[in-house]
Amino acid sequence: MRLPIDPQADRARRAWVPCPGCDDARDCATCLDGRNCPQHWRYLIGNEGARVHLQCPGCTHTWTLDTRPGRRDRSR
Repeated sequence: MRLPIDPQADRARRAWVPCPGCDDARDCATCLDGRNCPQHWRYLIGNEGARVHLQCPGCTHTWTLDTRPGRRDRSR
């Protein structure tokens, strides 16, 4: 089931991290170089300290990412 885009989503608040739902940026040269790609970004829905809540505009998958150094825990 595909979720709707979160009502808090705003194109002005974006993050450039891989989507664990669709991995749409896996073959993108720009993303692989670590640069901000105009196509493969995620909505930054909100945060709780270092934990950010994200949504992929392509597959609408939502998840939480811990951005503290050494942590890449994903949930949801």
